[in-house]
This record gives sequence, structure tokens and C-alpha cells, in this order.
Amino acid sequence: MSDARTPAQIEADIKSRRDQLAVTLDEIGVRLHPKTIVGDAKARVASTVDQTAGRAFVAVNRTVSDVKAQFVSEDGSPRLERLVPVALVAVGLVGLLALSTRRRRA
Repeated sequence: MSDARTPAQIEADIKSRRDQLAVTLDEIGVRLHPKTIVGDAKARVASTVDQTAGRAFVAVNRTVSDVKAQFVSEDGSPRLERLVPVALVAVGLVGLLALSTRRRRA
């Protein structure tokens, strides 16, 4: 048995390779087109921003939950032993700010 190919088979192989090469070149052209490059860059930036925003949200949510746990008991009632001192400090700061504003105007 001979492994020799006929001219028609060789021509068919050449045509097939030529078609594959044309597809590959078209794909390269699309990938290297400036709009494609810009679009890919925008997508990467958007993905990075989304990931960063997601991490920030989780961190803020965790912090808020931790602070809330300091001032609200597990059953949902306020912890007055912690809220009253914080409220007094806040009122004192507001009072000091009000006094300093009045002194500046006078």
C-alpha cells in the first residue's frame, strides 16, 4: 500500500490550510484592533473596580456590624451602659463646637 497522495488531495490540504490561516489572521486582526484593545482594557478596569468595591463593601459592612454589636445586644435592645457615655461625649463636642463658633463671630 502506498502513502502517496494524489494532486487533488494535496490541493485540498492546501486549500484547507489556507482557509485555516485566513481565519487565524482574521482573529488576530480583531484582537489587535484598537477598539478591541480599548474594550478589553475597560473591561479589566471595570472588573478591578468591581472587585475593589466589593471588598470595600464587605469591610465596611463588617465594621458597621462590629460597631453595632458594641451598642446593641443580641436581642436587639440598646446597651445603655455603652450608649449613654458616647451620647454625653457627642453632646459635649457639639457644645464645644457651638461655643467656638460663637466666640469667632463675637
